[in-house]
Amino acid sequence: MTTLPLDERPRLFALAYRMLGSAADADDILQEAFLRFHQAEAAPDTPGAWLTTVVTRLCLYRLKSAQRRREAYVGPWLPEPLATPDAPAAPDAGERISIAESVSMAFLLVLERLSPLERAVFLLREVFDVDFAEIATALERSEAACRQLFHRAREHVSAARPRFAPAKAAHQALVTAFLAATATGDLEGMKRLLADDVVMVPDSGGKAQSARKIVEGADRVARFLAGSTRLLGGHRFEMAWVNGEVAIVDRNAQGAAETVMVFSLSPDGSRIARVSSIRNPDKLRAF
Repeated sequence: MTTLPLDERPRLFALAYRMLGSAADADDILQEAFLRFHQAEAAPDTPGAWLTTVVTRLCLYRLKSAQRRREAYVGPWLPEPLATPDAPAAPDAGERISIAESVSMAFLLVLERLSPLERAVFLLREVFDVDFAEIATALERSEAACRQLFHRAREHVSAARPRFAPAKAAHQALVTAFLAATATGDLEGMKRLLADDVVMVPDSGGKAQSARKIVEGADRVARFLAGSTRLLGGHRFEMAWVNGEVAIVDRNAQGAAETVMVFSLSPDGSRIARVSSIRNPDKLRAF
């Protein structure tokens, strides 16, 4: 029986969450990984590397069933929202992708476009700075194959990677102004704060009342959100940082979270370019 290296947990959770897009699934993976560590006959020489290998393999296995679930998912799918303490630093195309940047909704959706193996290699190397020898062991592939996977993944990510992170105060001010306009039904005020090609992505999984398709365009998004807000008498709205971006948490009269809306801004930071609206109750338990 071995002593659990609990100091590894934050890093391992960060890896599993980015691999799976689900905090609940990441917790399950870590529980299984630490159980295996606890039951090992002898403590591994390098506990961190051993656990990284186990977590990576468990995530790859979990992604097989996740893919089947998403094919049957009702409406658009978004990652499970994750409360974060602050905004990430502004991305720099010449720097390694940071832990903070790699948790944004936009970045997690970029990762979804990669194959599971590409995602694993990219995260391990680019975000968590694991050497290729260790990656090869975790994936049971040659180092050369892992390097090929990494370069292919990096090309995909570089083409789609968000390049802008607004100042924290400016991000908060813009969302606050939008919330105020929404609360008063000021459609024109809402539209002025939305990019012309704004999209609202609703994720309910068929388990809550919501749009079933992406809503596009400033006028349609403004009208949809204004109409939704009119139905929420007795609710309260809290501002929070979720996945490194400003979000609004909508709570009912009993205090339960019914919606988390994450606001992503346009490249110049002047308007809202995307609203990720998560209403699937299975994804809101942490709130």
